[in-house]
Amino acid sequence: MTYDYAVVGAGRQGQAAAYDLVMFGDAATVRFVDVSDDAAHAAAALLNRLVGRAVADAAVADARDVARLRDVLDGRHAILSAAHYAVNLGLTRLAIDMRLPLVDLGGHTGVVRQQQALRADAQAAGVAIVPDCGMGPGLNVSLAAYVMAQFDTPHEVRIWDGGLPQNPQPPWNYASTFAMSGLTNEYAGMAYFLRQGVITEVPCFADLEELDFAPPIGRLEAFVTSGGLSTAPWTWEGQLRVLENKTLRYPGHCAMFQAFAHLGMLGQVPIDVHGAPVVPRDVLHALLEPRIGVPAGTVQDVCVMRVTGRGERSGHPGRFTVELVDRFDESTGFTAMQRLTGWHAAIVLGLAVRSQLPTGVQPVESIPGALVVAEGRRRGWHITETSPRPEVLDKTRRYP
Repeated sequence: MTYDYAVVGAGRQGQAAAYDLVMFGDAATVRFVDVSDDAAHAAAALLNRLVGRAVADAAVADARDVARLRDVLDGRHAILSAAHYAVNLGLTRLAIDMRLPLVDLGGHTGVVRQQQALRADAQAAGVAIVPDCGMGPGLNVSLAAYVMAQFDTPHEVRIWDGGLPQNPQPPWNYASTFAMSGLTNEYAGMAYFLRQGVITEVPCFADLEELDFAPPIGRLEAFVTSGGLSTAPWTWEGQLRVLENKTLRYPGHCAMFQAFAHLGMLGQVPIDVHGAPVVPRDVLHALLEPRIGVPAGTVQDVCVMRVTGRGERSGHPGRFTVELVDRFDESTGFTAMQRLTGWHAAIVLGLAVRSQLPTGVQPVESIPGALVVAEGRRRGWHITETSPRPEVLDKTRRYP
């Protein structure tokens, strides 16, 4: 069976997701829906060129205009939202009303909770809706679920993930392959972890550490950022003693951006500058964009994920690690960030449209990790893993 998909949001991640839906999601057609006519048509033209056939078309609609959106979604089998998180609650209500499966790229745990409050409505409509897909949250949580499934009783899961330039250039040694506002959102507020089995607030930039990866990646630093686990700490409370997620960067990045935070540059409340109101974060975005912001296809990036779990299997303590490394793809021009973000959402939507997921609004952590790993390998993601092995736990160590 083939499907007619709608991708709301014709930016980088939407383009990559649409490509995956054609190549692996049994797409008959894909309709790009965007408030910009130019963006929607450019995305459709790109997809048609990449797949070598006329599979995509374009429609102009503001995702907040429910009546117009209903018209352009009529006849579709499923929706993928690659739009700003602010429109996802309205899209969820519309998807339920139209009885269409929906996944989105999330970006705000508060909005996700509002979507989850519609679980009974989605179940009654017989559709599966999965918010907060993508690289992180999303794929990182799916790998965590995969690791947990290796144990009879999982106890601890630690996640490290990040997107980096393959050839870092000083002084920044970083390039942002997604919106600058998304980057600074990760660096503000609190993360929510499980420590000693309890939901715990942890400030951004905390718990700096260094880890080694296989060449040519080498040594990276890891530190706390916000939002990477979505609702997983609440879902897995009572199952895990420890659940943590840290962001990977080249060494020195944390100190640099922590200094910006201490300076107040992440603030969103206007301050007075010579009689004019100025939002510090807007200034930071304007200054960073020409230095670390990169147009699609102009940077060769690498995305790295490592997830390590501890638990018990067959009555013995053990440890299991899965690692994923993906790189810029010259054949499509997609960054690794696009591939992991857009393709994870497309994988989940494919499961939903084929009725392989329960109906209702499902948290991303409920998706079987083994299904995501199998689909990722089918797409050429380089995923390695250890086997669960017995280990002697140090009884003098205080496990968090």
